[in-house]
Amino acid sequence: MNGIAFLASFLRTGRLHGLGIGSTLDEAGRAVRHRFVDVVDEGGESLRRDHGFVEFSFNPGDEWVMSGASIELHRLASGHDMAREWARIMEVDFPRHVAWEAVREELERVPGAPELTVSAQGGFLEYRAEASHVSVLVVDDEEEERGCHTGHGDVWSVSLWAPVRAR
Repeated sequence: MNGIAFLASFLRTGRLHGLGIGSTLDEAGRAVRHRFVDVVDEGGESLRRDHGFVEFSFNPGDEWVMSGASIELHRLASGHDMAREWARIMEVDFPRHVAWEAVREELERVPGAPELTVSAQGGFLEYRAEASHVSVLVVDDEEEERGCHTGHGDVWSVSLWAPVRAR
């Protein structure tokens, strides 16, 4: 699958390789067959499963459950071998640089695409899809040029967050 189409689907559904908020660590292990490192914080209150440029966060309970996920696309600019390995194992092909405009154009073609709100975040623009709980950080510094790092208008990261429950 094309990485741009994959990101547009993630923005619409809030699902990453079939995983979403509340998915278990076992489900993540079955869905994502890529090598990883698990990092548990000192108090045992959170676990981060790091697959290189894709990370999942889990909270404890009866079992570890997903509380968030992120695709750190900025890491691909200087380490595109990560993307090639991901494409081989997970069958999603990400380019070295991901232009926000390409993702936005693809999202416009996706049925049921969520409404996006935008806000400035100190050198970035954040596009939030409240319906799917996914946000996109885009480089908003005109002096940033593509190369071994992301440039102006490129996606820095795409993140899934758990909704805040009313008390």
